[in-house]
Amino acid sequence: MTKRALITGITGQDGSYLAELLLDEGYEVIGMVRRSSTVTFERIAHLQDRIATVPGDLLDQASLIDLLRTHRPTEVYNLAAQSFVQTSFSQPVLTGDVTGLGVTRLLDAIRIVDPDIRFYQASSSEMFGKVVEVPQSEDTPFYPRSPYGVAKQYGHWITVNYRESYDLHASSGILFNHESPRRGLEFVTRKISNTVAKIKLGTASELRLGNLEAERDWGFAGDYVRAMYLMLQQDAPDDYVVATGETHSVRRFCEVAFGHVGLDYEQYVVIDEAFYRPAEVDLLIGTPAKAEKVLGWTPTVAFEDLVTMMVDADIDLLSGRLGPIS
Repeated sequence: MTKRALITGITGQDGSYLAELLLDEGYEVIGMVRRSSTVTFERIAHLQDRIATVPGDLLDQASLIDLLRTHRPTEVYNLAAQSFVQTSFSQPVLTGDVTGLGVTRLLDAIRIVDPDIRFYQASSSEMFGKVVEVPQSEDTPFYPRSPYGVAKQYGHWITVNYRESYDLHASSGILFNHESPRRGLEFVTRKISNTVAKIKLGTASELRLGNLEAERDWGFAGDYVRAMYLMLQQDAPDDYVVATGETHSVRRFCEVAFGHVGLDYEQYVVIDEAFYRPAEVDLLIGTPAKAEKVLGWTPTVAFEDLVTMMVDADIDLLSGRLGPIS
């Protein structure tokens, strides 16, 4: 019997990599997309003849129930969210509705239609926020510092609640920052790599950033979707931290990115207070020991290789050698 997976957020960075992985594993892949005049299929354009995209919305439970009844997936990966931390401060209610309550709507749709569906929830290291211990593990208390982090914490705990209340195979991956050439331009890592490429090609002269001392545990998105898949192959559901166990500052990211093209970041980076968060998260670093032991998962792309990969991809993109990212 062919396994069938439903991916919400399939047009995003993680959704595109996960779709590729599941297709390679022999899955039939269905991607849920919202009806919108601005939906972009750029990241999954190369998969259009291998996947099905269907309408649905985390704000509309009826659409989720109908989607599950029509397509009967064996696995559901919930990657959809209002996922930009900075935006969550200006749109806190929408963030809570989509990123938090949207998880409840999807879990309840699964409970109603087919409780045997295996469910993955994309939790986030932003739930740790103002960290109470270093490094952060599955047992570290949460202290979110943004509406996004708060919404993700709700989504995480409602997943646990449905698992324990209705015996669903529902797992959460507490993913630390994971990047790639497919990262959105609104995220600081892609903003850096893209602007470095522009400066190298002579179309930009500066890079405006906020807190250069913020430290993150950065990994490669292609590695992290493999952990998602492995969670749903386990006999029992559980929650896992997915991280590299290393931390680097935004300053270090800039240093590596600019250095890769022979430039000194200090000559181009401008500190702009407009990019500071109302409540800052200073340090995130996870321990993937449980994922390594139970799932057999380890990251394969080192930090410096990730940064240079992103810079090279943006230089290729902007210089017209590759066209749209695929």
